Amino acid sequence: MAASASAPPTPSSLKRIVAASLIGTTIEWYDFFLYGSAAALVFNKLFFPDSDPLVGTLLSFLTYAVGFAARPIGALVFGHFGDRLGRKKLLVLSLLMMGGATFAIGLMPTHATIGTAAPVLLTVLRLIQGFALGGEWGGAVLLVSEHGDAKRRGFWASWPQTGAPAGQLLATGVLSALTALLSDAAFTSWGWRIPFLLSGVLVLVGLWIRLSVDESPVFKAALAQAEQRKSTADAAEKMPIVSVLKHHWRDVLVAMGARMAENISYYVITAFILVYATTAVEMSKQTALNAVLIGSAVHFAVIPAWGALSDRIGRRPVYLIGAVGVGAWMFPFFALIDTASFGNLLLAVTVGLVLHGAMYAPQAAFFSEMFATRMRYSGASIGAQFASVAAGAPAPLIATALLADYDSSTPISLYVIAAALITVVAIICARETRQRDLTNVDAEPESAKVPAPRRAEPASARTPRS
Repeated sequence: MAASASAPPTPSSLKRIVAASLIGTTIEWYDFFLYGSAAALVFNKLFFPDSDPLVGTLLSFLTYAVGFAARPIGALVFGHFGDRLGRKKLLVLSLLMMGGATFAIGLMPTHATIGTAAPVLLTVLRLIQGFALGGEWGGAVLLVSEHGDAKRRGFWASWPQTGAPAGQLLATGVLSALTALLSDAAFTSWGWRIPFLLSGVLVLVGLWIRLSVDESPVFKAALAQAEQRKSTADAAEKMPIVSVLKHHWRDVLVAMGARMAENISYYVITAFILVYATTAVEMSKQTALNAVLIGSAVHFAVIPAWGALSDRIGRRPVYLIGAVGVGAWMFPFFALIDTASFGNLLLAVTVGLVLHGAMYAPQAAFFSEMFATRMRYSGASIGAQFASVAAGAPAPLIATALLADYDSSTPISLYVIAAALITVVAIICARETRQRDLTNVDAEPESAKVPAPRRAEPASARTPRS
């Protein structure tokens, strides 16, 4: 469809919307990644002390994976109410839930104090984190996508995506500073709590910014049109999830496939690397954290550039560059780390994250453009978060188990390459969405409003409206 001809928002208002989305996603990803880093570094000792070190790390990553299991539930709940009530209200709720759970982890008693109740409580708080994050991503990217200039949607919508490396940068930076300033004993005893408690301050800042923005005008128009149809037809509107599964099931599958390489490669590069570098290569925690820290800074910088490129050449070509690139990089990635050189470790992580950015940057606009407005929060969230259960959730766990069983990085490389192949197939099967008009606010595709003809429809008639 042709790009919208409607007047774009003023630069100042658009920047405020971007800032509100970015600060929220940064805080939520800070909370989420902080847990992953702590799981790799200290949680095996604090909450699973009776286990073998590598087994303790596996158990620690298992609680890490539990957070991903809650993300699809969060996507369903937040998506439903986000499509019914609006993006802004649900984004405020997700921020409060994530920040509260993270702050509570900082106050948690360990196994030495309350025994087996400690890992149980840790798991519950991790579930709350995952539930909140499952609803955060869809709302944040939609708030920008639905406000933004259609011609530069890929660029503007990529900014909330920078919240992931920004959160990683913040979490890793705080941990890196603490490990440099504190002894191992002090960090393990009380220092690890500081970054979790800092989340409370960050949430207050995020709420102040997020409450200052207005609801998406595209959603407001869609809601008004839905209410008008409801009053004239005297018919109840279908639940968003029902409409998504009926009219956009193909797009959901494409989104899930697209996330496989993006999600798995990211957690191997940023979370599992802390295990591999410190155990298999015997590098220090500080060295590994510093590499991820610098790589995340570069990752943050390249995401908007990849997003801008997707506005020029399309979402699919940029995404394919990232998927093919990550798959091809895996063997050199581990070969560089095996040299035990910080320079090579930094090169491995940085190139991997740059290639990951080619998938992650256009993802926000790409997924937003797949779905109609009144089911967009549900559709984008379901496609993104259901994939995380099979992709990001077990990635550090599978990689650690493969390392324990084979004492080699080769199976891990093949694991990421297999994910890259799935993503390539998904993107090849996808439609290009760069020219879709998000101001088309119909709740359902045109084909859903009239009885379906008995003869087979041409492909163009089956294309869902944006």
